Amino acid sequence: MKKYIIQSIRLTLVLIVLLCIIYPISIALAGKLSKGNGGGEKITKNGKTVGYELLGQSFTKPEYFWGRPSAVGYNAAGSAGSNKGPSNPDHLKDVQSRIDTLLKYNPGLEKSQIPADMVTASGSGLDPNISEEGAAIQIARVAKARKISEQKVKEMVAMNTLKPLFGLFGPSSVNVLKLNLALDNL
Repeated sequence: MKKYIIQSIRLTLVLIVLLCIIYPISIALAGKLSKGNGGGEKITKNGKTVGYELLGQSFTKPEYFWGRPSAVGYNAAGSAGSNKGPSNPDHLKDVQSRIDTLLKYNPGLEKSQIPADMVTASGSGLDPNISEEGAAIQIARVAKARKISEQKVKEMVAMNTLKPLFGLFGPSSVNVLKLNLALDNL
C-alpha cells in the first residue's frame, strides 16, 4: 500500500510541474513568438487601435460592409456559438430577422442570393471574415451610401479578398474591418 501511495505522490508532483509550470510557460513563449506577441494582431488607424484582425466587429451603418452575425454580441470574453439547431424556432426567427434586414437595406437583393454566412453566427460568434458572396451582395448599398462607383467598391473587395491557403484549403474570404478601413481611406 505504501508503495502505491509514494507512486501516486510522485506522479502528482510530476504532473503539477508539467501541467502547471512547463506547459503554461511554453504556451506563453509560443504566443510571444507569434504575430502580435501574444496580444492579438492589432489593426491601427492614425496610431489608434481600431480592432483586431481575427475578431469580428459590429458594423450597422449603410456605408460599411456588415460582418457575420454574432451569437455573443461580438464580446470576445464570451466567445461561443448559439448552440441552436437548424430546427430550433428561436434560431429560425433570428435567421429570418437577419434575412429581412438584409433585404430591407439592400434593394434589389433576392432571398436566394443571400449566403448562409450573412444570416448565421459562426461557432465562435467572432468571425471577422465574410464570404466573397457576402461582400458581393452588399456592394450596391455601400457604393450608393458612399457616393462612389460600384466598380470602385468591387475593386476594393477584390484587393481585400483572402485567397485559400495554397489555393486549396478553405474558401476565399474578406476581412470586414480591413475592407471598411480601406474604403474609409479612399
